Amino acid sequence: MTAYPAGPQAGAPGAPAGTPGAAIGAPGAPAGRERPNVQVGDADLIRRSRTDPEVFAALFDRYSGMLYRYVSRRLGPEAAEDMVGETFLVAFSRRDRYDLAHHDARPWLFGIITKLISRHHRAEAARYRALRRSPVDGPVEGPADMVAAGVTATAARPALAEALAGLPRRDLDVLLLVAWGDLAYEEVARALDIPVGTVRSRLNRARRKVRAALGDTNPMHEEE
Repeated sequence: MTAYPAGPQAGAPGAPAGTPGAAIGAPGAPAGRERPNVQVGDADLIRRSRTDPEVFAALFDRYSGMLYRYVSRRLGPEAAEDMVGETFLVAFSRRDRYDLAHHDARPWLFGIITKLISRHHRAEAARYRALRRSPVDGPVEGPADMVAAGVTATAARPALAEALAGLPRRDLDVLLLVAWGDLAYEEVARALDIPVGTVRSRLNRARRKVRAALGDTNPMHEEE
């Protein structure tokens, strides 16, 4: 695969060498080349990157921090850095197949990273169970973040972590893409390549289980 240039970071630790966004000295575009304006749409960036691979680094700058935070919540920060780098390597290799009718690349990127996360489902469940056993005092990065809309983090953490650990992977993916990825139902459907109706059914099933674990307390804003 053709190597693409590195660019500055956006809210995540340094990406692995050879991935877009890896630190290469002073921030900024390569000498003699301007980085695309932040207002340029994702689809246009991807289109331009097909003939000018260096442009793809702007997509890393735009979304690496968001993806890093998402993976950190699910698998921890140690796994997040490498997984974000791998996500952009995969995305770069598939950019010629991207449907330019979709102006927002977030669902595409979340779809890639969700497949990578699926390889670590047991590790993810173990992480939630470890959080369940953690002391309730002090901040925790993980499932407790999801309770801000309805219950306190310290009270809900053990039960919520246990509920997430017990969810089937497909239901968990949908729930967390909505809750932590901040994707709309249609965007989750595109990310996972499933019908919107399937998104709704998986989400409702996951929410019922989580609510039951929390004593029928709603841990997140939701559309019924």
